[in-house]
Amino acid sequence: MKALDTLDWIVIVTYFIVLLGVAWWVILQKQKNTEDYFLAGRNIGWFMVGASIFASNIGSEHVVGLAGNGAGDKMPLLIYEMHAWIVLMLGWVFLPFYARSGVFTMPEFLEKRFDARSRWVLSIVSLVAYILTKVSVTIYAGGIVVSALLGIPFWIGAVATVVLTGIYTVLGGMRAVVYTETIQAIVLVLGAGVLTFMGLDAVGGWSELKATVGSDYFNMWRPNSDPDYPWLPLFITSTVVGIWYWCTDQVIVQRVLTAKNIKEGRRGSIFGALLKLMPVFLFLIPGVVALGLKMQGKLDWDNPDEAFPVLMSNLLPSGLRGLVAAGLLAALMSSLASVFNSCSTLFTLDIYKKMRPNKPEKDLVKTGQIATFFVVGLGLLWIPIISRLSDGLYEYLQNVQAYISPPIAAVFLLGIFYKRINSNGAIATLVGGFIIGFSKLTLEIMKSSFSEGSFLFNIADINWLVFGAYFFALCIGIAVVVSMFYPAPSEEQLAGLTFGTITEEQKSANKSSYNIWDILTSLTVVVIVVYIMLSFSSLTL
Repeated sequence: MKALDTLDWIVIVTYFIVLLGVAWWVILQKQKNTEDYFLAGRNIGWFMVGASIFASNIGSEHVVGLAGNGAGDKMPLLIYEMHAWIVLMLGWVFLPFYARSGVFTMPEFLEKRFDARSRWVLSIVSLVAYILTKVSVTIYAGGIVVSALLGIPFWIGAVATVVLTGIYTVLGGMRAVVYTETIQAIVLVLGAGVLTFMGLDAVGGWSELKATVGSDYFNMWRPNSDPDYPWLPLFITSTVVGIWYWCTDQVIVQRVLTAKNIKEGRRGSIFGALLKLMPVFLFLIPGVVALGLKMQGKLDWDNPDEAFPVLMSNLLPSGLRGLVAAGLLAALMSSLASVFNSCSTLFTLDIYKKMRPNKPEKDLVKTGQIATFFVVGLGLLWIPIISRLSDGLYEYLQNVQAYISPPIAAVFLLGIFYKRINSNGAIATLVGGFIIGFSKLTLEIMKSSFSEGSFLFNIADINWLVFGAYFFALCIGIAVVVSMFYPAPSEEQLAGLTFGTITEEQKSANKSSYNIWDILTSLTVVVIVVYIMLSFSSLTL
């Protein structure tokens, strides 16, 4: 790693002055109630909604982990970056139901569709999921980035970035998060884009890169007999995780709920889908470039997760290095800020407010601020477990999400598409799914302590993609079977919350919220996704 010089530091400091200046301006605006603090007053336009969706998703775990995939022969995991088509589902399919219900959170939507029990369970499961995935992984990746850039110990870098991000998130609320994320998305795209072009130039161009690593290296589809990434379980499990993450997860959905109306929210999701097409070129390709340069003897690194920061520090000239460093820090901060705000929203509105319904709005905002600190602390405690589950940061993230997402995705999909599903079916799926998923995760952590060939070892050893696919099918089965033993929900309870209960007036209002350009842009996104999948393909069934 080359140390940052004076010009690099000038670029980084300038970036942070602008960022904190915007955050401070937002903090000075009065935030009188929970809608203003948690959803930015529901008054955000499509551009900032889309930029916020992208910045919330692309954190240090993507910059570090996705490049690590490119450098570490994990090309099949590229499919998780092909979820732009699922981002479109958020705007076209799910958003109208969320907006009509007037909810702040996803657990609140489940309460309206089913009952209060579902809201409680999803709130708790979501907070646990954030600690196991978003908080701990983002802090871990941030520690790698900051320690590499600044030459300081990992834990000091991790804690310092948490504190800095936490301050403006706690004080500024959702509005500060959305405004700063828009700036961060722009910086991140520019910085990583420059590195991609310069990296390809340094390795000798695209054809030389393919010749160096081998053309088969770029194949993301492997036979179903592959022990690590069988293509069919990979496709099913990644889709389930994608629906959970993009269409039902508080961190992402909260971005479209900040929009002025359905039209702005849908266009924000379309814009977010367009931006989601870029990580393959901005982060994964630089990882492959780093591998190519290592094979050519021009670069050296020990761990694939180090590929991006090492490539950046050795390849870029002074000033540009500072810009990309600012982009990495931006990615870290935007992800942390998003998670912090969403965690405080879930705890305050879905747990604390239920226990203390008469608390004034000011006290609820303060409670959300305090809750953030506890979530961060628990995330820090989980970091040592990450390295035990996977040898790659990005794979760890998808691994854990494969155990968390199936019951939640099943309940939301069935809840909107199948009006026969009732509250007992939903609660059985959420509770049973949480127990099954967490049991598998626990066994995987303890795998080394079991005798090889024993029952518990064999369960722990099941491929996580195969398990995720069967787990989702099981969750669907639980929801349907249990629901059939109890009466169907009433039409009054379901009004406007499922496809079968939308009124003609609601259909008309939805049709007026989009035009031909929204449709054409969405179709373009789908065509590009299919093209990329075919480009990285030599499928063997």
